[in-house]
Amino acid sequence: MKSNIKIWKLIVLVGTMFFLSDVAHAKNRAQDSIPGYKPDTGYFAKRFIHRLGVEYRPGYIFQTSSFLAGDNSQWKPYEWGYSAHLKYSFQFKPNTCADRIYGSAYQGIGLGYYDFGSKEELGNPIAIYLYQGARIARITSRLSLNYEWNFGLSLGWKPYDDYTNPHNSVIGSKANAYINAGIQFNWMVSREIDLVAGVTGTHFSNGNTKFPNAGLNTMGLKVGVIYNFNRPKDALTKPLYQAPIPKFSRYLSYDLTLFGSWRRKGVWVGSGQIASPDAYTVLGFNFAPMYNIGYKFRTGVSLDGVYDASSNVYTIPGNGNECYKPSLEKQLALGISGRAEYVMPYFTVGVGIGANVLHGGGDHKGIYQVLTLKVEMTRSSYLHIGYNLKNFSDPNYLMMGIGFRFNNKYPTFHRR
Repeated sequence: MKSNIKIWKLIVLVGTMFFLSDVAHAKNRAQDSIPGYKPDTGYFAKRFIHRLGVEYRPGYIFQTSSFLAGDNSQWKPYEWGYSAHLKYSFQFKPNTCADRIYGSAYQGIGLGYYDFGSKEELGNPIAIYLYQGARIARITSRLSLNYEWNFGLSLGWKPYDDYTNPHNSVIGSKANAYINAGIQFNWMVSREIDLVAGVTGTHFSNGNTKFPNAGLNTMGLKVGVIYNFNRPKDALTKPLYQAPIPKFSRYLSYDLTLFGSWRRKGVWVGSGQIASPDAYTVLGFNFAPMYNIGYKFRTGVSLDGVYDASSNVYTIPGNGNECYKPSLEKQLALGISGRAEYVMPYFTVGVGIGANVLHGGGDHKGIYQVLTLKVEMTRSSYLHIGYNLKNFSDPNYLMMGIGFRFNNKYPTFHRR
């Protein structure tokens, strides 16, 4: 369990380090010759609007298990959760190339405290996360509709235990992934103050690294206040002149991702499933030629290879719950998937769907889906965090690793 927590902490820490490394001097000199592009060479503190916010989020807990519906020590449903958040972010200055291209994007780090009404069986977890948001539509010069996502780690859960917490069938580990997304109205009340209000959904789970892993899901509202430390006055009015956006030159790049993780698995014994007594290793790669269509979108096809030591494990009748591994070829698979990525400064969110074309049968049959987050480290490398599903419903494994981008011609307006 300690190793689980250390690895999740490392993901958040490394991601935070590199996404805040705008000061890492990754500069594309070729942009100096682009008409209309004027590189901003100021210091980090001056180049961005710095923001500090607080939020309150009440949310309904989806009744996805008998435990949440009332089969617990309190004999009552756990229906509502509440959280408070403290968030720091930095935003591009208005009317710059990055501001216009990415819809006044902002990114930062947040800290949240959760209360689900069951300190004894669920705990009061604390979430630390990276987040990013941007404008979907401008309604007036001061009011906009934005989206925002959060991704990070939640700590302090009370997990399932045979003796001390036997009812909790949804959370199996003290450390769990935290994923949140929503839309919100952003009202610039003054030069310093913004008010936000919207709807948001949250998912907690451990990525199939420990049983049980039913997870906990909420949907609710959010309200908040943001203080802008150095926002210029002209941010509140429509500019008389807009900086030109250079034309995007389409090109082909190549992403090579190497990943690994571990997983637990349900194994059939008789007419039911049991949790495998061991955690199994997962190793893999993706090689994806990606066609960069514009500033915010790229698409392509990926060659996906995986070694999953849990694939096709089995039990032998009469030998109890002991699990046996099959031959190596039944644990290897090679697949092809279609990919699409939404590209923003520092972060790229991707989805994919594919099928294994070379495999040993059994668990590798069917189609798989992937959801990925790439955190920019340098111009040609990224931290990769992903999740693989089977047939849109069955959890497979986490994909934590690093990636390298070749022939990268993407303009870096968000860096020096």
